[in-house]
Amino acid sequence: MYEPTGATTPSRHAERVSYDAASVHQILDEALVCHVAFVVDDRPQVLPMLFVRVGSTLFLHASSGAHMARIAARKGGLEVAVEVSILDALVLARSAFNHSVNYRAVVAHGTATLVQGAEDKAKVLESLMEKIVSGRSGSVRGPAAAELRQTAVLALPLAEVSAKIRTGPPADEAEDLILDYWAGLVPVREVRGAPEPAPDLAAGIALPSYLQATTGVPGG
Repeated sequence: MYEPTGATTPSRHAERVSYDAASVHQILDEALVCHVAFVVDDRPQVLPMLFVRVGSTLFLHASSGAHMARIAARKGGLEVAVEVSILDALVLARSAFNHSVNYRAVVAHGTATLVQGAEDKAKVLESLMEKIVSGRSGSVRGPAAAELRQTAVLALPLAEVSAKIRTGPPADEAEDLILDYWAGLVPVREVRGAPEPAPDLAAGIALPSYLQATTGVPGG
């Protein structure tokens, strides 16, 4: 269980907030892209980034030449806010005002610091690759020393963090229930399609079994 703080206590819909570690971790493990906000020269910045959770730490993937990584290196860390969200359904109410979405989201605050050791960085990047496609890290060329130097990994301990979740049908006003308008949910799902081979893929290289398992596509 994560402890509520001023940064993680909502001003609206407190009933949707959860500090349960299992709920927070499940959302972080399912989402593929996060948005990272920080301030540079008194101007807000926000970047989409790949990330992976390992234990109670969030690791952000960046370039060592990126503004964010260079600031973190110079200052010994960078204050950030990280957000991920998963859309589960469109919520169509009888009134325009009560339309909404069902979602699962996590917001984390804290100081992100650079992972310095090449071995530690490589382990995190392997975990990230396994999150994107389970089984992939064992069938690619590993990163060269120069590639590791070009890659930045920032670590954000999960301390100030919370989940916010909306589920269920529309919340129509009682007087609107008699209106002759359809109301309900339109589910939204993220689906992985059939793998498409690179145009320069050598002949005879079959689709890996780990991709067949996730897409239902036979090998060949």
